[in-house]
Amino acid sequence: MASIFPTDPAQDAAVVTPSDTANHGDVRGLFVGGAGNVSLVTALGNTVVFTGVLAGSILPVRCTQVRATSTTATNIVALY
Repeated sequence: MASIFPTDPAQDAAVVTPSDTANHGDVRGLFVGGAGNVSLVTALGNTVVFTGVLAGSILPVRCTQVRATSTTATNIVALY
């Protein structure tokens, strides 16, 4: 069953390999396993860098891409 509301929990997850070209689909949020910076492209097309993300954090941001450039965090998992 597909999510209807933005507040619905994620239904799936996948390991993310940061890339400046790959589209990761309609990501609902990111789990960051290893501390660092996360550069991403939001669902509306803006590029932003989250600086100093702590290990174990969940970034509740819809995005289409986790960029390799400026991303230093590790063990990133996309929530769908």
